[in-house]
Amino acid sequence: KRNKRCKMSMTSGLSAPLLHQDRYVCDTLHDQPSVGCCSLPYGSFANSLASLTPDAEEKPAISPKRAYVTMVVLCYINLLNYMERYTIAGVLKDIQTFFHINDSTAGLLQTVFICSFLLLAPLFGYLGDRYNRKYIMIGGLSVWLLTATASSFVNKSQFWLLALLRGLVGTGEASYSTVAPTIISDLFTGGKRSIMICIFYIFIPVGSGLGYITGQGFASLTGDWHWALRITPIMGAVGLILMIILCPNPPRGAAETHGEGVTEQSSYLEDVKYLLKNKSYVWSSLGVTALAFLTGALAFWLPIFLSRARDNQKLSDKLSDSSDSYIFGAVTVATGILGGALGTTLSRLFRDKVPNADPLICAVGMLGSVPCLFITIFLASASIPGTYVFIFLGELLLSLNWAVLADILLYVVIPTRRATAEALQITVGHLLGDAGSPYLIGVVSDAIYSGNTEKFDSLKYSLLLCPVVGIVGGVFFFITAIYIAEDRKAVQQLLGEDLKHGCSCIFSL
Repeated sequence: KRNKRCKMSMTSGLSAPLLHQDRYVCDTLHDQPSVGCCSLPYGSFANSLASLTPDAEEKPAISPKRAYVTMVVLCYINLLNYMERYTIAGVLKDIQTFFHINDSTAGLLQTVFICSFLLLAPLFGYLGDRYNRKYIMIGGLSVWLLTATASSFVNKSQFWLLALLRGLVGTGEASYSTVAPTIISDLFTGGKRSIMICIFYIFIPVGSGLGYITGQGFASLTGDWHWALRITPIMGAVGLILMIILCPNPPRGAAETHGEGVTEQSSYLEDVKYLLKNKSYVWSSLGVTALAFLTGALAFWLPIFLSRARDNQKLSDKLSDSSDSYIFGAVTVATGILGGALGTTLSRLFRDKVPNADPLICAVGMLGSVPCLFITIFLASASIPGTYVFIFLGELLLSLNWAVLADILLYVVIPTRRATAEALQITVGHLLGDAGSPYLIGVVSDAIYSGNTEKFDSLKYSLLLCPVVGIVGGVFFFITAIYIAEDRKAVQQLLGEDLKHGCSCIFSL
């Protein structure tokens, strides 16, 4: 009934008493969860069989060359996603002047974008675990290109339309951010996967930084901030074509099962129950939420905070306001590359020696950034160059986390539930994190502001929420460190990386 077949594996030159020249190895054609008398978790048998028959030819589902080409395309689109997200922040002062809006209304632009992103992420996570992931990304990116282009044509009486279109832009990122990391996990494994995930996530701060730079650059070049919103859709059209032509849809779990893939399906409710019982996933997701709150607020408000600091110091005549978007963008790019590379290097260096090294690295990054943020907030009124030094250090420490956190999710969650895990983490992280943090900072700033208070001072005091949240996030990562080794081992056993589960299906003659 299970459609079994037997394959003969010939070994010679072995004199050990437990090894014989002829062995029959029972295998299944369809990755059944149990074989004969043994009961193996789905996906584990194919991996165990490959490990126990080293002479068998292993054919990866996707060739190495195509895997690297796919990686390049995915990184390019990830870069554009985050450029698009932070282009608005680069020209925020121009937008406030154009529409005559205050801080809380301006912060609403980012909140609407993130809200649509987080609401759609669970849907794309569900689809990503069950249907063709390439088609899902193509559909989402097509909507992103159309709405991002349309948002660049609004006039002064249509702020509501700009907010609505910014919300629809989140559709593209929701489809892409939930699915793309799972494709990378199915193309690479082990240390190579850690490196590829690091490279992929380095493009988050790089794209964010370039968003400030290109946004302000095109606005200054053309004299119209609308052009800042048109550059990423043009580049995105190229990315969409490359994805259609070059990107595959590898079998889920292909990297861990030597190309066989894992086809076991479960209901969405079962997936959610599994994730809620996974303590490492839950606590690391809470840490991601704190990180998203902090970075979302800082990314949106720091350029205009520095511009107001210059006004407060009467420095606007010495250096134009647009320079802060350029400098902050360059700092974000540099710290993203350095921090991502450093975080992955530390992870690879200590992971084998310290099983819970990854969440500890994240905790150190979060807590280490807290004093840098305090100094940044209070030093801005006295020294802009000194403020940039501590912005650099704070962002460098925060950037240690991105690639490491992505790797944590991939090795504590089984392949058939990774897209759902990505989606739920994105939903919770953005719902309680950067969906509300720009708006909340703006509301607090407006509440503090009065006729006797400078706008710079009101924004300064509202930004103090960020280091407080950073402390909370560090605590979440320390709790994650308690459970990480156990949860990782459970996934390894389920995928058959523990060879003890493969021995009962070998019959010696």
